[in-house]
Amino acid sequence: MPSDAPRRPLDEGLLSPVTVGHDETVTDAAYLAALVTAEVALARAYRELGIAPAEAVDAIETEFDWQGTARGCRAHGVDGAALAAAAVAGGNPVIPLVGALKERVDADARRWVHRGATSQDILDTAVMIVARTATSSIVAALSHTEVSLRSLARSRRDEVAAARTLTQHAVPTTVGLRAAGWLRGVARARRRLEGVPHPAQLGGAAGTLASFVEIAGPHVAAELPAAFARELGLAAPEAPWHTSRWPVTELGDALVQAIDAVGKIAADVATLSRTEISELAEGTGGGSSAMPQKRNPAASVLIRSAALRAPQLGATLHLASALAADERPDGAWHAEWPTLRELLRLALGATAHAASLVAGLHVDTDAVARNLATSRGLIVAERLSIVLAPVLGADAVALLVSEAAAGADLAATLAASPDVAALAAERGTTPAAFVADLLDPARYTGLAGRLVDDAVRVDDAVHVDDAVHGADTAHTPEETA
Repeated sequence: MPSDAPRRPLDEGLLSPVTVGHDETVTDAAYLAALVTAEVALARAYRELGIAPAEAVDAIETEFDWQGTARGCRAHGVDGAALAAAAVAGGNPVIPLVGALKERVDADARRWVHRGATSQDILDTAVMIVARTATSSIVAALSHTEVSLRSLARSRRDEVAAARTLTQHAVPTTVGLRAAGWLRGVARARRRLEGVPHPAQLGGAAGTLASFVEIAGPHVAAELPAAFARELGLAAPEAPWHTSRWPVTELGDALVQAIDAVGKIAADVATLSRTEISELAEGTGGGSSAMPQKRNPAASVLIRSAALRAPQLGATLHLASALAADERPDGAWHAEWPTLRELLRLALGATAHAASLVAGLHVDTDAVARNLATSRGLIVAERLSIVLAPVLGADAVALLVSEAAAGADLAATLAASPDVAALAAERGTTPAAFVADLLDPARYTGLAGRLVDDAVRVDDAVHVDDAVHGADTAHTPEETA
C-alpha cells in the first residue's frame, strides 16, 4: 500500500462477520467518549460534595459536551488516532488524554481535571461504562430470543421427534422440549448478566485514596467514590478494585455463558438443518459462491464462531486477574482491555444473530416425522425392554431388536407372539392395539410436556417479575413460532 494511502482501522469486521453491524458500542470512539465522561464525572462529584467551584466544573462540562448521566460526553475535539500513538509512551491512553483535556480549559477549571485520580481509575471506570451499555444491548437481544423460544416451545409442545445421543437416534423427545431446553439456557444467561454489577473505580495511585484525603479530607474522600459512581450511573464500589478484578472476571464469565447459551441453539440448528435431516431451517439461508443449490445456516455458523472463541477470552481474563500483582500489574491489566472488548463484541453479535435466527426458525413437520420413523419402531427399543423383558426375557427382546434392525417387521413379529397376546389380554386390549401403542413414539415421551410447561411458566413468571420491578428488558411486540 502506498505510504500516502488513507489510514484505515485494522479491524472492520472483515474476518469477524458475526460482529459486523453490532459492535458500535465497543469501538475505540466509544471507549474514548467513556474516558472523557469519567474525567468530567470526577469533577462533577467534587462539585456535588461541595469541594470544586461550580463555575470551574460548569466550564469543564461545557467544553467536553456533557450530555447528562445517561449519555455522558461525546469526546468532541479529541483525536483518537493521535491519542493512541501518544499512549505508547506511558502504556495507557489516559496519560496523554489528561494533558489534552487540560489544555482546553482555563486555569481555574484545569486544576479539577483528573484531580487526585490515577490512570487506572479513569480507564477501569470507562471500561465499566462501555460494558454497561453493551450489556444492556446483549440482555435485550437475549430477551427477544426468549420471547420467540417461549412461543416455539408452546406451539411445538407435543410434536414428537427423534432425540439423538452420540449422533444416533436414542428415544423420542419433542420439538417443544428441545426449544424449552434452549429457553432455559438463554433465560439463565440473561438473568446472570442482568445481575452483574458495573462498579466505578476510584482509589488513587495505589488504592488508598490518599490523594483525595489530602485534597478534601477523610470524610469527603470516603464519600467521593460513591458520588463519582452516581454521576455515571454505575455501581458504587465497596473498595478500590485495582488488583481485585472480580468486576471484570464476573462480567467475562456471564458473557461467556450468554454466548454458550446461544451457541447451543446454533449447534442444534446447524445439525438439524443438514440436508439429510432437514428438520429445521433458518428463515434466511446463506448462499454459496460455487454451489447455487445450497441454503447454508449462515446465522448458526456465525454464532458458533463466536461460541468457539469466547471461552478462551474468558480464560484470559482470569489469567490476567490471577497475575494482577502489586497495586497495579505490569501487563496483566493491559491484557484485559482488548480481551474484554472482544468478548463484549462477540456477545453483542452472537446474541443479536440468535434473536433473529430463533424468530425466523422454520420447523419442517414432515421431516421431523420422517426421521422419527426411520428406525421402524426401534426408537422405542428402551420401552420394549422395560415392558417385555419381564415377560419374554432380556435375551429374547434383544434378539427381536437385532432382527428388526436387520429388516424384520417388528410390529408383525410382536403381534404374532403368544406372550405378547397374553400381555395384551391382561390389559384388556387386542395384540394389534397393544403393539401399536407400544411402538408409538408419542407414548414414550415421559414428562416432556410437563417440562415444556414448567420452562415456559418459569420464564413467563420471571419476565412478569422483571416488568413489575422495572427491569431493563426488551421484548418483541409479537411472539413468533
